[in-house]
Amino acid sequence: MTTFVLVPGAWLGAWAWQDTTEALRGHGHTALPLTLTGLAERAGEGGPQTDLDAHIADITDFVEKNDLREVTLVAHSYAAAPVTGAAGRLGDRLERVVYVDSAPFPEGMRMLDLMPPEAADQLSQQVAAHGDGRRLPMPPFEVLGLSSSLDGLDEGRRDVLSARATPQPFGTYTQRLAGPVEPGPGVDRVLVACRDFQGLLDSGVPMLAFLNHAPWRRFDLPTGHWPMLSAPAELADILHTAVS
Repeated sequence: MTTFVLVPGAWLGAWAWQDTTEALRGHGHTALPLTLTGLAERAGEGGPQTDLDAHIADITDFVEKNDLREVTLVAHSYAAAPVTGAAGRLGDRLERVVYVDSAPFPEGMRMLDLMPPEAADQLSQQVAAHGDGRRLPMPPFEVLGLSSSLDGLDEGRRDVLSARATPQPFGTYTQRLAGPVEPGPGVDRVLVACRDFQGLLDSGVPMLAFLNHAPWRRFDLPTGHWPMLSAPAELADILHTAVS
């Protein structure tokens, strides 16, 4: 069986993986959801110094201090950035990396580079006005839905997400990813693509073309951008299949 370390996306904590964690354990796996510094129950640990390097350290320290080996590291959304950094540092402890509705980050990229300059400026203004200059509040759903599919998030799930989300340390968006970023050559590489991301991959976007070819293995999941909330059992089934 496999040891999964599950890393949540922006504004989320380990709580978001609860149902997927239970389903993976039902398959016989070890599933360890992780909360990053400054978020959820660790919100009080965040500060102006909380940046991308801090989240990379969270992941590598968790794996090393628990002496985990043959790890499958799972990244959802924003977590692609720190997971890419951790994957380049974990050496032979890492067996597999899985990107859920996300993709590995190239060295030198930052989260703000994924959006138009005017959108990045708007986020910076929100942080200055409503986040003490260092925290990014989760946008309302009508704004989130403009860039990320809300499919599968019914009213109850949206209420949970709104109630439990915590502001994202903005340093994790502004700091560029430094190397090393490449996992070892023997590391298995898996992509779980949700509905909108499937369309991008199938449309032939040049910068994503590599994800459709070996050594990458692609699994499609017809739901929105938060599958651990909208389709947790189905996500667990895909992860189980990917490691079996």
